[in-house]
Amino acid sequence: MRLLKTVLFLLLPLALFGQTKKITNDDIWNFKFSAERLEAIHPLTTASQYTVLKVDRRTRTSKVVAYDYATAKEAEEVVNSAFSISVPFFNSYSFSKDENKLLLETETEPIYRRSKRAKYFVYDRTTKKSTLLFGSKVQEPKFSPDGSKVAFVFERNVYIKDLAADTVDQITSDGSEHIINGLTDWVYEEEFGFVRAFDWNSDSTALVFMQFDETLVPTYSMDVIGYELYPLPYTFKYPKAGENNSVVGLHLYDIHSKKLSEIKLGDDKPYYIPRIKFSLNKNKLIVQTINRHQNHLKLWSYDIKALSAKVILEEKEDTYVDVHDNLRFLKDESFLWTSERDGYNHIYHYKADGTLKKQITKGNWEVTRFFGFQEKTKEVYYASVEPGSIERAVYSIKLNGSRKRALSPENGTNGVAFSADFTYYIHTFEDSNTPTQYNLRSTKTGKVIRAIEDNAALKNKLSQYIISEKEFSTIEVNGSELNMWMIKPKDFDPTKKYPLLMFQYSGPGSQQVANKWNGTNDYWHQSLAQQGYIVACVDGRGTGFKGAEFKKATYKQLVYFETLDQIESARKLGEESYIDADRIGIWGWSYGGHMSTNCLLKGNDVFSLAIAVAPVTSWRFYDTIYTERFMRTPQENPDGYDLNSPFNYPELLKGDYLLVHGSGDDNVHLQNTMRMAEALVQANKPFELMIYPDKNHGIYGGNTRIHLYNKMTNFILNKL
Repeated sequence: MRLLKTVLFLLLPLALFGQTKKITNDDIWNFKFSAERLEAIHPLTTASQYTVLKVDRRTRTSKVVAYDYATAKEAEEVVNSAFSISVPFFNSYSFSKDENKLLLETETEPIYRRSKRAKYFVYDRTTKKSTLLFGSKVQEPKFSPDGSKVAFVFERNVYIKDLAADTVDQITSDGSEHIINGLTDWVYEEEFGFVRAFDWNSDSTALVFMQFDETLVPTYSMDVIGYELYPLPYTFKYPKAGENNSVVGLHLYDIHSKKLSEIKLGDDKPYYIPRIKFSLNKNKLIVQTINRHQNHLKLWSYDIKALSAKVILEEKEDTYVDVHDNLRFLKDESFLWTSERDGYNHIYHYKADGTLKKQITKGNWEVTRFFGFQEKTKEVYYASVEPGSIERAVYSIKLNGSRKRALSPENGTNGVAFSADFTYYIHTFEDSNTPTQYNLRSTKTGKVIRAIEDNAALKNKLSQYIISEKEFSTIEVNGSELNMWMIKPKDFDPTKKYPLLMFQYSGPGSQQVANKWNGTNDYWHQSLAQQGYIVACVDGRGTGFKGAEFKKATYKQLVYFETLDQIESARKLGEESYIDADRIGIWGWSYGGHMSTNCLLKGNDVFSLAIAVAPVTSWRFYDTIYTERFMRTPQENPDGYDLNSPFNYPELLKGDYLLVHGSGDDNVHLQNTMRMAEALVQANKPFELMIYPDKNHGIYGGNTRIHLYNKMTNFILNKL
């Protein structure tokens, strides 16, 4: 017994010593706490396997490896750049439909948030050879369904390469400074979330593409400081709220006749076309159109053979309709679609002509993602917040709405990636205490077949650090029950008073309070807790996953109700015995920067500090699609734009304010920060300003992120 006590005595100090490391900004931004992930998972249709991209940036080699679902054994090295001089180092890949060929992406050059140029190689799995797709960098290549051709865009024109003949046809020739073929313009890319604006029909005989005429779209310009003697002017088309958008059209190219024709949707002249997609029927193109107010969406069925169009579904709201990708076609040409028409986002089943067959899911909770449909079992697979708005659970349900069953047993954030035949799924699970775990499960039983990755090494590493629990709760504010998390110092003493830093984003439909694993900001918040701060986050009105009424409460008055909720939350938290009500700060990025600025000004009796990174300071300066969706135009709603613009009331500033922006921000322009700074100067209000030369909305590159977070850390330590 005495020996056992001695051993325990010796082990205890070692365990305690192991939990005393503090998180630093260098740790965070050198990605010391990054979780292992399965990169670019692709379920193969030709075998019960999935492929994963493996990249070794140290040796500049990359490979695509196929694994067997059932055994976990490596089935094949599909392609490996280390073993062939004809295969370059690549960072992305995509298969042809028959999976005999791959497009390998290399020498990638980012443009905006999603767009890029790159060189592409076509790799043939049969011959083990690769060929360069085109002599220059191109955009958005895509195999035809039969694998014989690749369509792509070069210098705003659409091209098609015949792989067997090794010939390239230029489909359009009018691409120019103002005309874009086959790609979206800046605002579509940013707000509708896609770049490739073309699609093949199912038998590879036709290609449909969108054309954007930017002639009347105003130009935004900014200097790129660079390293030369003179800065370089950079200009691009950017439609600010109330200004002209691109005129968009649709065109059809017939592969056999090589004829190009314009697609007309009856007498309609669509203002926005946020989605195009061929159905399983080779002649049926599905087109989504939406008006400028974005409250009337139409789903069109266009017959490319008969050249006829009809509306098969409409979504109308007094506020706005969200655009999504939850459209799936079944073999009988019926389709699945999600809608908020009953007040919550749910799955609906429609006949091919748009007649409603069944609302499949129902309840006062939201479907958050649609994963697919299995024809054999007639099961629909989806994720929802049914266990609670901060959770994500995965379910299957029959097409008729019966026999719902859970495919994810744990509370937390769950996701799935199904095998092509839906026999298996890779289940991802994480919560605030558990880094992402990957397990293979049986779709039929839901049981774990084997573990793939559990990130135990990361969890073991973090056990050496001082980590506080993220406590989830709700707070009653302004008649609403709002979700909240809080991080307290590890040695929290309820008899002491602590300064409070609040973090939020607050944008429409967003969510920061979720039961998921740490992001980089979470680690930074942990580092502040280690230095004696309490950090909290509240999702106010306008945020997502609690129904349409809650989300759309901020319509036409962005940041007004959200600001009231953050101020009142801070006031209420300040009444807690352990919080120093005289030392409450708030920070945010982008929309969150707008919010933190507003909170410091309008809540100057509550907040004593704010940090605003890349903030919007007037919705007049932001783009059409996003802003008008929630605000209508400035011409229609001037008070909504101006009464909540902080540079219109700079005299309200009393606390400490740090304003940060990248001078190369193509999204939220530096103009926002400069106008805010000028207003504060003219009001003779002290503040701190940090501009990062040529950095975009993400403010990163080299030591930039470390510098930014050191700047914010020191500001908080010195001022709060």
